[in-house]
Amino acid sequence: MTQITVLYSKIHRATVTDAQLHYEGSLTIDHHLMQQAGLVEYQQIDVYNITNGERFTTYAIVGEAHTGIIQVNGAAAHKARTGDLIIIASYANIPQSEGPLWKPKLVFVDRQNKPSADKPAMLPV
Repeated sequence: MTQITVLYSKIHRATVTDAQLHYEGSLTIDHHLMQQAGLVEYQQIDVYNITNGERFTTYAIVGEAHTGIIQVNGAAAHKARTGDLIIIASYANIPQSEGPLWKPKLVFVDRQNKPSADKPAMLPV
């Protein structure tokens, strides 16, 4: 059976709260946001930096819930700075036949990384 890779979930327009170069490489994410996006600790994620265009692959580390933490760690701290807007994406493999019905988990956040029911307006960075 043919498999396709689809967007599993994304946290859209999250604001980087800190960047720590001398730290184990990863992205620390507010646990509540991880749960909403269906992410688990150590899961591979892609990060797309809206502010500077950088893209990188890393893994998720659980941060304290309801704090809004989005902390870039290790070498990735060269690719994102405090205040940058990013998209955090995860992917899954599904049977191609399920593709037309697939719906990813989309988590929209405000500037404090609090979940928002509204899709944000596409504002300048």
